Amino acid sequence: MAENDVVIIDSIDKYNEMMGLETKHPLIAVVDMSEANYQNAKKEKTLEYEVYSVWLKQTMCGDITYGRQPYDYQEGTVTSFAPGQVVHFKPAKDYKPQALGLIFHPDLIRGTSLGHDIKQYAFFDYSSREALHLSEDEKAIFKDSLNRIKLELDHPIDNHSKKLICRNIELLLDYCMRFYERQFVTRKAANRDVLDKFEKLLNNYFTGDRALHDGLPSVKYFAEECFLSPNYFGDLVKKETGKAPQDHIQSKIIDLAKEELASSQDTINEIAYHLGFQYSQHFNRYFKRNVGVTPSQFRKQMAEA
Repeated sequence: MAENDVVIIDSIDKYNEMMGLETKHPLIAVVDMSEANYQNAKKEKTLEYEVYSVWLKQTMCGDITYGRQPYDYQEGTVTSFAPGQVVHFKPAKDYKPQALGLIFHPDLIRGTSLGHDIKQYAFFDYSSREALHLSEDEKAIFKDSLNRIKLELDHPIDNHSKKLICRNIELLLDYCMRFYERQFVTRKAANRDVLDKFEKLLNNYFTGDRALHDGLPSVKYFAEECFLSPNYFGDLVKKETGKAPQDHIQSKIIDLAKEELASSQDTINEIAYHLGFQYSQHFNRYFKRNVGVTPSQFRKQMAEA
């Protein structure tokens, strides 16, 4: 395989074949990387996932990147990947495979409650960049959940197998969701750094002519500047401040608009364009929706006050 080739993981058997592991079920596998083919596990590779996977990394294995961004993980963290994500892995020189994981195909959960609710597990949607940092107790829960699934896979397939397997996967993901929400609480210092950077970026965006040239700022822009995916960034800001990033952006735009309308002689059109609105009509509707009066009416009120 050439260095830049992408390996598409679209079946459990394909992954197991690559890693030298036995396939016990066509749609799911519990993986212990210490049992994998050592040489294949150590190779630098780019994987395109068409399956779901959740991993407890028991050692730093090397550099993991999604796109151009590094994956935020360390020893003893959970990483998760979802269909459509591409991950590049560059192993450390002294890397010895030590990870426990679960891989399952979307077909396994079709028609189940888990299949219906899979989108609620937000950690799958984070562009494979933010890991879950677990305590020792949480690691034990993760391992126990994998063992329960493994016991079902070792049991002969019967009419109850799919239901029990899916329920145990759901339980594992529910625990991961709890860990994820707890992480916002325990990583206060790191979260504060993100909020401080967001505030600085938001202020700087409207300095000079940036908004005029680039238009209204997006949540995606600020997330990328903070090296986070939009979903994780949005959840972090909402958890810390009680307001979504878009609400902060909106408040900033309205505050700047009010200041310009009250203190400058610029026309409504000039103010709209300077704030990043492509059309002044859009600005008029935006302002009235948030303030209750049009920009012209607000300016008149300020003049009469």
